[in-house]
Amino acid sequence: MNAYKPVSACGRGCLPHVASAHRAAWLVRAARLTAVVTLLVCALGVAASFPLLTAGGRIRAVRGWFRVLLRACGVRLHVRGDLCLPVTTGPGGLGTLVTANHVSWLDVPALMAVDPVRVLAKSDVRRWPVVGVLARRAGTVFIDRERLRRLPDTVAEIAAALRRGHTVAVFPEGSTWCGRTTGRFYPATLQAAVDAGAPVRPVAIRYRLPDGSPTTLPAFVGDDTLVASLRRVLGARRIVAELELLPVLAPQVVGRRHLASASHLAITARRGAPVPTLKA
Repeated sequence: MNAYKPVSACGRGCLPHVASAHRAAWLVRAARLTAVVTLLVCALGVAASFPLLTAGGRIRAVRGWFRVLLRACGVRLHVRGDLCLPVTTGPGGLGTLVTANHVSWLDVPALMAVDPVRVLAKSDVRRWPVVGVLARRAGTVFIDRERLRRLPDTVAEIAAALRRGHTVAVFPEGSTWCGRTTGRFYPATLQAAVDAGAPVRPVAIRYRLPDGSPTTLPAFVGDDTLVASLRRVLGARRIVAELELLPVLAPQVVGRRHLASASHLAITARRGAPVPTLKA
């Protein structure tokens, strides 16, 4: 393991047994799968229409599409804290660097359903069918974890996006963890906020059952496959994706290591926070 290609300690042992997954009826599972496939096809049309939309129209289209995607997967989004991810810095101001713990592929749709952001993703995503096209159109910043010497260029790209007023989301753990625990936050990507003088918004991501109890069902860890993870999510009766938008950190007088540790502390302190029971 190195700071550029971290490895999670979580694996299949962190995932729940099928019998405890509150499984949905097979008709529900089939309907969800059909809806997800249909949405992916429709997304290509949405992406193609971007040049015809205003900036506000693109934001509404992307946010709306991801909200529908979560619903199609049987996932209910619950946002706590501030109402939006970006921090208002005035006209033409700086963007916001969002730091979040990483549990699942669902993390990105959940963030995008709150506010469309540019996401830092591994370069492999660029080659994924359909998803790769959508990621490029959404302005995803890609990181090549196999080539350490490219890291400064990636950080510079993030800093440039922040200076242009874009919101960029990074997962400083560098890998997914099951949600019961988190990995350390590596500080490399936080350097972009320091270089741009941009605010940092920590976001705690948790997944729960409707009764408020935590679940690792959506986790995408170890040698788990995307198909297997998707089947678990679509097969659950209901999952609640909870995002807690935490107070902003200012990078002006501190370095990247402090920002990384402060983000990690803020997020882990809220991981076990009690929540009200939600109706299924």
